[in-house]
Amino acid sequence: MQQRIIPNLWFDTEAEEAAGFYTTVFKNSRIVNVTHYTEVGPRPAGMVMTVEFELDGQRFVGINGGPQFTFDEAVSFQINCETQDEVDFYWERLSEGGEEGQCGWLKDKYGLSWQVVPTGMDEVFADTDPKRAERAMQAMFGMRKLDIAALRRAADGVPTT
Repeated sequence: MQQRIIPNLWFDTEAEEAAGFYTTVFKNSRIVNVTHYTEVGPRPAGMVMTVEFELDGQRFVGINGGPQFTFDEAVSFQINCETQDEVDFYWERLSEGGEEGQCGWLKDKYGLSWQVVPTGMDEVFADTDPKRAERAMQAMFGMRKLDIAALRRAADGVPTT
């Protein structure tokens, strides 16, 4: 079944480069199709216009639309990670050349925002014990890359050493 909703990402000229980068980061990823501008324009004929790609089965389209629009944190992509090794991997790969934010957020070298989060953290933050949730939330606010063990220790009230 064809994916009904496909995020489109507006780049100036880096759509193909970005798609190539992202497909090296995520498993089960590929470039699906590349189209080029024709003589009709509005960009130079032969320049890459769109790149359709999949990241772990999720379809995206990158368009080289020009410098008019740039990414900001109002839109981000969340990566759910089962282990700390996964958190570390995505954090390191995607933040390289970009910038680290707080609470598991980062911007990659293209300015696209990502949230690298451990699975199960939403349950900790929604814990029926409000003190447990509060301690975990407070610990998260002091982190850039999320540390699963430290968040769980904080939730359990174990002092940091």
